[in-house]
Amino acid sequence: MSDANQATAGCALTRNQNQRSWQFNRQINVSVLIQLVFLASLIVGSWVNLQRQLDLLQRDVTMLLQCQRDFTQKFETLSAKSISYEYRLMALERQISEVDKKNTENN
Repeated sequence: MSDANQATAGCALTRNQNQRSWQFNRQINVSVLIQLVFLASLIVGSWVNLQRQLDLLQRDVTMLLQCQRDFTQKFETLSAKSISYEYRLMALERQISEVDKKNTENN
């Protein structure tokens, strides 16, 4: 082999080694890129799930507050009725005691 052929063969060998190195680095870069995309999709998915959970929690809290308002209103109504019935009962007891007094006096 002549010197020119050896030099050309040496350059080709060096170029092939550089290409392999570049291909290897490109494959690593694609792998890293795929991992980053996967990680980003996990982050976005987690964020969307968190937002959905917060929406559900907000709906539950709103429903709970509405139930509390309804309960408070019913409780106030029952309390007012209870007071009303207590006054009626006291009035009936007074009437009964007056009737008993009159009956006792008449006998």
